[in-house]
Amino acid sequence: MTTVLGISGSLRAASTNTLLMREALRVSGADTLIEADLRLPLYDGDLEADGLPVAVQTLANQITIADAVVIATPEYNKALSGVLKNALDWVSRTDGKPWADKLVAIMSAAAGRAGGERSQFSLRLCMVPFGARVLTGPEVLVAASHSAFDEDGRLIDERYAKALDGLVGQLGL
Repeated sequence: MTTVLGISGSLRAASTNTLLMREALRVSGADTLIEADLRLPLYDGDLEADGLPVAVQTLANQITIADAVVIATPEYNKALSGVLKNALDWVSRTDGKPWADKLVAIMSAAAGRAGGERSQFSLRLCMVPFGARVLTGPEVLVAASHSAFDEDGRLIDERYAKALDGLVGQLGL
């Protein structure tokens, strides 16, 4: 049995990154699909001193048990979202090393024509200290994401769908 954890760096209900993450989970073929909840408090050492928030430990546990993780990140001001960075910061404070040697596929959907390329670059940098095995490609950069999905949340453009299949296929599930 295989488990894939999906993480969307956007909290917005109509997020195209959440759609992209769900599409990646769907095509993964994994037996168990989990969607992470990044509605975490802002990292604060004073909160940590009182004990890790339950939601943070839950996220760390989900990463630990997953055979692979897919992360879809929006691009905010040429970088990954604050929501996603906050989650990474919190998980780094948990016991053990949830990300160590974990297979991770990253992707992005953005309104611009580069499809979130800079957000992926910044996410790759943030993942370095964790020792995760972040896949290098094929890159999934969904441009003009507001019109990239059909009413069922499926990618319309075959090029994007093929790239997503290729990336998720690298997870070997």
